[in-house]
Amino acid sequence: MVLVLGVDAGGTASRAVVAAADGTVVGRGRAGPGNPTTAGPAAARSIGTAVREALGDHDPAAVVAGVVGVAGAAIAADPRVAAAFADEWAERGLTCPITMVGDAVTAFAAGTAAPSGAVLIAGTGAVAARIGDRRIGRTADGLGWLLGDEGSGLWLGLRAVRSAARAWTGRTVPAGLPARIAEHAGVDTRDALVHWAGRRPPAAFAALAPLVCAAAADGDPLAGRLTSEAAARLLATLAELGTPDGPVVLAGGLLTRETPVRAAVLAALDTPVTTSRDPAAGAAWLALRTTTGPAEAARLHARMV
Repeated sequence: MVLVLGVDAGGTASRAVVAAADGTVVGRGRAGPGNPTTAGPAAARSIGTAVREALGDHDPAAVVAGVVGVAGAAIAADPRVAAAFADEWAERGLTCPITMVGDAVTAFAAGTAAPSGAVLIAGTGAVAARIGDRRIGRTADGLGWLLGDEGSGLWLGLRAVRSAARAWTGRTVPAGLPARIAEHAGVDTRDALVHWAGRRPPAAFAALAPLVCAAAADGDPLAGRLTSEAAARLLATLAELGTPDGPVVLAGGLLTRETPVRAAVLAALDTPVTTSRDPAAGAAWLALRTTTGPAEAARLHARMV
């Protein structure tokens, strides 16, 4: 059996997919953080663990191509990182070519078989990228929580906590979103909220994004304003890229789930839009493309992704 491998290496988890030549997914695996930009060479071990789980009892020698999507793919050229991945592939018994690409490429492939277009990603962070012939061209934002990532889950959660603190001027927390934030934090005074927020790592604020979206869906005016602003920030980021040469693919939790942010973005876009479903499967499809013709690859896209 001929197999291909796809990996989506994120900052919190690594996911691997093994698929057969007919597009059938025959194995999946998951492990810890696999972003080499933040985890360094240790990312290779996480990705290798996910790959081992996905392979299961399948012969690694049957894998003829692999694609790994990572944030900041250029880091793979670092000699220490490259050596760590080479050792990991050898330990897993993989001898095929394995290509490292930007995670925007695999997210785009998980939404469309088109070669070009744009992808807008809003998860913990936020970035937009133009894709040309399945390569990243111009990008916008993706600057991290301190300098950018506007409209992201982290941005939304942090804005919600800031708004709750400003609204809490008396002894009792205001009803609505501030009360939900206080309950989540387990606090009953504004000072306690301030101390709670100061002890959180930045990424922890992204966990509040579903809470804000739920409050907005329930009609909370503050949450509604925040989710509308998040959508506006994301649309502005996408607009920096100019008119795309193909569909816009929405990716990341805020834009792939049924959230008020996704609804507002969809309502504003007048270009063809699709949703990124499974970036690891998208990576496996990109690997499969190297083993078959364009027409067959396009036919298999719907089956795999």
